[in-house]
Amino acid sequence: MADDATPDGTFFPYRFDRRYRFIWRPLGARPGVDGVRLTESSFVATYGRWRLETPITNVTRAHVTRGYKWWKAIGIRLSFVDDGLTFGTSTHGGVCVHFDRPAHRVIGRKDHSALTATVENLDGLVAAIVARVED
Repeated sequence: MADDATPDGTFFPYRFDRRYRFIWRPLGARPGVDGVRLTESSFVATYGRWRLETPITNVTRAHVTRGYKWWKAIGIRLSFVDDGLTFGTSTHGGVCVHFDRPAHRVIGRKDHSALTATVENLDGLVAAIVARVED
């Protein structure tokens, strides 16, 4: 699925792998509804009732990551290494988005310095973030 440009910004839906619906579905993640939205002023990622929002000026960089094991990638996860957060619906790959100042915590005890989101259009999200960061 391609990203969708609307008056509310550009929407990058998650890539939903139905094999893992037993995890993402009970958490409330919904195809066509949840994903990452970029606007002129904000970065917003939703996953069911969970939401991470930060000013677009707080986003410093983004890159594609791959090689996920399902038990480490699917669902809402905290990193064991740092304070990063994952909104995962697929093992295909994700975009790791880094923040200048940690975004307000969604789960756990600390704010998040990064978010990995398993969007359908990995390269498109990276390109859109890079274009906004370089402005």
